[in-house]
Parts: sequence; structure tokens; C-alpha cells
Amino acid sequence: LVVSGCIMMRVCHLDTCPVGVATQNPELRSRFTGQADHVVNFFTFIAEEVREILASLGYRSIDDAVGDTAALDLDDAVKHWKAEGLDLTPVLRGPIFAEGEPRRHGALQQHDVESHFDHRLIADAGDALERREPVVIDLPIRNIDRAVGTMLGHEVTKRFGSAGLAPETIDVTLTGSAGQSLGAFLPPGLTLRLVGDANDYVGKGLSGGEITVRPHPNAGHAAAGNVIAGNVIGYGATSGNLWIAGVVGERFLVRGSGATAVVEGTGDHALEYFTGGFALILGPTGRNIGAGMSGGEAVLLDLDPLDVNSAELTSGALELRPLDEARRGRVLALLKRHSEQTGSAVAESLLALLGPEAAEVDREATWARFTHLIPRDYSRVLEIHEVARREGRDPDGDQVWSQILEVTRG
Repeated sequence: LVVSGCIMMRVCHLDTCPVGVATQNPELRSRFTGQADHVVNFFTFIAEEVREILASLGYRSIDDAVGDTAALDLDDAVKHWKAEGLDLTPVLRGPIFAEGEPRRHGALQQHDVESHFDHRLIADAGDALERREPVVIDLPIRNIDRAVGTMLGHEVTKRFGSAGLAPETIDVTLTGSAGQSLGAFLPPGLTLRLVGDANDYVGKGLSGGEITVRPHPNAGHAAAGNVIAGNVIGYGATSGNLWIAGVVGERFLVRGSGATAVVEGTGDHALEYFTGGFALILGPTGRNIGAGMSGGEAVLLDLDPLDVNSAELTSGALELRPLDEARRGRVLALLKRHSEQTGSAVAESLLALLGPEAAEVDREATWARFTHLIPRDYSRVLEIHEVARREGRDPDGDQVWSQILEVTRG
């Protein structure tokens, strides 16, 4: 019941968990009555039931059951109308094993860590790792090179803790096509600049570092409107910056909780389960934006409201607003930085329309193209924190917590 309550509430990021699990608030934590022994007891029951089922099938262990399809009840699957016309025999009869050949995992997987791309990066970054001195690295990359920067990031965190290094202490430029998970879990002090394109999961778990993706100068096509990186970019990113000159695939920044990202278009399901951070999307998005989004903010150019998750909009959980002065200032700063980092033609054209030399009517018409997307309850929390700061009160004090609990209750 406690777990079900957590899933239904979806307020983990607000530190207002009503059952006292995902919170540091002492008042809320006191509501949790569970004990570790309860979990042990639950899994003991599971293990006992598994043994009973195995015994009823004539097995002494799960190992005995692996690969033995004789005990499968196939009638429902084979006779189901959806299976009509399908020959499921190759799937259901199972593989043929030689006598004595193991039917389960029994050997360690070879990850070839010794030959990973990052060993070169770690060697070249020696001055930064030993003495915090800035280093600049320039290397080619191929799409078989996966999780580039992750082992280097581990070295930084191991030596300097979560604070990492000063910004751009280790500045890496990679030219070519990156494999999956470029810059995964990248900590502060590390900057990866990719000139080319990338597969899925760029910036997965980004943790304070900075990643730039831009087309090669000889690409032969403009960045705007063309895909430059794959799906699930910035998955679970907690902090740091992403600058992407081009379009990315589906589920952009899903479960992001604190990073800042600029991109020039996304596929479907952008900002799914987004709980924190700031996204600036300067192009088409696909459908179902913000499904399950409970925190963070996004600014989108030329947004079609029909592309936003309809249930979230209808319930009022998500709100669409024009940009206020604070958000305008932030968008301008992000456009300038995006232009500097990627040479983005999209950012440069918008800056020309929004700059002081542009006619006021053109500036206002351009600002009107932007939409601010923010969860209603998250907006209330921000407002309460801002009022507390202006009044000199502790934003994390008991009084503020009581206000937050009151406005997010229903």
C-alpha cells in the first residue's frame, strides 16, 4: 500500500511524499511505519512459493527448469486467435543442447573494458587529474565507441568527489559518429564537444558536465530540421548542460531532474516524467509532450498545444503560458550560449529578431512564438520559495513546508 501510494502521488521530486518514503522532512518521515524485516519477510514468502511451484512441476531448482520447455502450458498461446497462421514451433520447442552442455549462464561476460576508448582520454587528461590543470583533447570517434567519457568521469569523481573540477578543465573535441551513451554520467569539469552525430542516450545521467553536439562543417546539410542524435537523449540527467544543433529522437530528457538542455527539435514523448531542469526546444516536437511531467520547466518555439499530453492539460496539471520577463532573460542567455557552443543558425536568427536592433513589433511577434510549459504544482512551489526568500525566511523551514503541503495537496 505504501508503494502504491508513492506511485499514485508522483511528488518524489518535491520532498512532500505523504507516506514518508521519498522525503527528508522529519514530519513526513515520521509517517512511515515500515521496517526492513518486512521486506525480508515478503521475499521469504516469494521464495517459498517459487519452491512449491517448482516441486509441483518435478524440479528441485530453477536451474533444472531452465531450457526445459516440456513443462510449458502452450494451449492458450497456440490456440489464441492472434496466433492463427503463425508457426510457433521454433520458439516453443526450445534449442537443442548437446549432452552436458549448460543451459544457463555460467561464464563471465567479456566487456573488453581494457580496450575502451576512455583509456586514451584518461592518459591525455593526466595534468587535469593530477594537478587540476586545464587540458584540451582532440580525437576521432566511431560509432563502435560507446559510453565515451564515462570512465574518464569516474576518474574525476573518484579523485575530486561530486564537486568535480572547474568548468571546462578537461575539454574534449570528438570528430565523427559516437556510439550509444556518449557522456553518460559526465561530472562537473568535463566538456565533450562532438562534431558529427550520435546514437541514443547522449548525456544519460548527466551529472554536472557539458555536452555539445553539432554537425560536421562538411556535412552537406543544415543542422535545422535534420536528426543529429538518437532516442532518449539526456535520460535521467540531474545537472549540467546539453547543447544540440539539430533534431533528436523520441523521449528527450525523459526523467530529467535538473539539467539544462537546448535542442532544435524532438520526436514523440519529450519531457516524459520530467521532474526538474530547464529545456529550450527550438523546433518541432512530435506528440505527447510532458506525459507525467511533475517538475521542471520548458520553453518551446511554435508549439502546437495538441502535441502536449491531453490528460495533463485537461486536468490542469500542466500549464501553457506566455514568457514573463524572467523567462525571456533566461531564453536570451541560452540562445547566446547555444550559438557560441554550436554555431546554431536557428539561435542566430532568433537572436537577430530579439535583439535591440530589431523593431519592437518584430521582437514582440517573435516572443509570442514561445510557450512556457510548467507543471501547476511545481509553479506553486517556486512561488512559495521566492516569497520566502524575499521575506528573508528559510525556504526549507517548517513554515514554508506547511505552505507547500497545503497548495499541493489536491
